[in-house]
Amino acid sequence: MSSMELENKVIDILKTIYDPEIPVDIFELGLIYEVKIGKEGHVDIEMTLTSPNCPVAESLPKEVEDKVAGAEEFTSCKVNIVFDPPWDKDMMSEEAQLELGFL
Repeated sequence: MSSMELENKVIDILKTIYDPEIPVDIFELGLIYEVKIGKEGHVDIEMTLTSPNCPVAESLPKEVEDKVAGAEEFTSCKVNIVFDPPWDKDMMSEEAQLELGFL
């Protein structure tokens, strides 16, 4: 698989993970800042949360790691949570903003 195909595979997985308080997946919400795939199939993901006090601050990164690492194309996954830049609704895809009534 090409690096673009592998990245798309990660994105497809991320689109199956939802913020429990918002009916939109974490990718469309704009919570994913960066995806890096290493040569050995290790994936590093830089993401944020909708707020530092997010109730799923512990479980959401673990869910991302488990789901990505569980795909046969990847060996492992590490999520790095960052709050710079802080998330705001302008980071959502147009589709997500439309779905949540922001457009």
